[in-house]
Amino acid sequence: MNRTVFYLLLILFISCKQEPPKKVSLKDDVSFLAADSLLGRETGTAQELMAAGYLQKRMEKIGLQPKGNASTYFQTYSFKPKTDPHSEVQYISGDSTITGTNVIGHIDNQAGKTVIIGAHYDHLGMGGQGSLYADGEAIHNGADDNASGVALMLQLAEKLKDTLVGSNYLFIAFSGEEMGLLGSNYFSKNPTIDLAMANYMINMDMVGRLREEKTLSISGTGTAPIWNQVLNSTNPGFKLVLSESGVGPSDHTSFYLQNIPALHFFTGQHEDYHKPSDDFEKLNYEGMELIGNYILSIVAELDDKKNLAFRTTKNESEEVPRFKVGLGVMPDYLFDGKGMRIDGITEDRPAFKAGLLKGDIVVQLGDSTVSDMMSYMRALSAFDKGSTAKVVVNRNGEKVEAEVKF
Repeated sequence: MNRTVFYLLLILFISCKQEPPKKVSLKDDVSFLAADSLLGRETGTAQELMAAGYLQKRMEKIGLQPKGNASTYFQTYSFKPKTDPHSEVQYISGDSTITGTNVIGHIDNQAGKTVIIGAHYDHLGMGGQGSLYADGEAIHNGADDNASGVALMLQLAEKLKDTLVGSNYLFIAFSGEEMGLLGSNYFSKNPTIDLAMANYMINMDMVGRLREEKTLSISGTGTAPIWNQVLNSTNPGFKLVLSESGVGPSDHTSFYLQNIPALHFFTGQHEDYHKPSDDFEKLNYEGMELIGNYILSIVAELDDKKNLAFRTTKNESEEVPRFKVGLGVMPDYLFDGKGMRIDGITEDRPAFKAGLLKGDIVVQLGDSTVSDMMSYMRALSAFDKGSTAKVVVNRNGEKVEAEVKF
């Protein structure tokens, strides 16, 4: 039997057991996808197939048309895991390969343009590469990363069905993001629609931890000239942190590289990132509703507009310095003040041993002034293992000096 057909039949068999409730909330979707029974939804596992089956049922109930392969909701792809982190993945079938599954639904309004809305549903399984958990194997449920984005995508599908008809809408739950944007990369090169009709892409990855000050990060604002105007005119009160680059560590990158304007919505990293503690009880569901309504207003604003003009952006990832050491902190990527604010500290690492605290703002490292994330990384790149450095932080308005040993 053909390998692809076999996997489609297997997913269909598994999906028969995944029946969502009649009325589904954001919390319902997240709690299913982030349940212990799915063992972290690692790409290529039976548990990822269970999640794919659930997503198929949700798309069916919403009324989305299947837009995968062979008149199904599923687009499968097989690949050989990389041994060299700098090499490109090989999409091939055969022994020692893994099969991932994108889940794709469509609203066909017979329009001349299509909006792509996506979120990855895979996660780290029991840990392994990418995990920040140091105490052995454990289920990484990935509630924020990225059951949150998938749940929001499904809610948007429900709201867009039979409402805005100026565009067609393609909804994609990507597999393989944690292994290197594999599902979105594969779709962008093997699309199930005519990509020439794609107007823009919206990606939601980690949108479940909106903070009290309502800070929302949006990347890709330079990929179309109109983005800043639309984002600001429809903003209901978020504190926006905007980044122009179309290249980043999530699935919007795959579409930007196909010359499609793309945005990535993100509520920031946190201490549970890539750890077993990223559970559904910790998400801000009211905040997710606000973000969903904001995205809906953006889509509505563009519904009767012409196709967006694509624009290339500076690749900020190419400018990131290489460094041999780390402080052992989680930076606050939503901080837009002067310096680098610490959002979390790992025990027994240099920052912890030096007495630095969550909330400290690093303003000097060694002889270098730290004004933002890029200057912090440049300063860090100057040190080797065994080096010592003076670090100055702003702690509640006071300058505190300490010494770190890398």
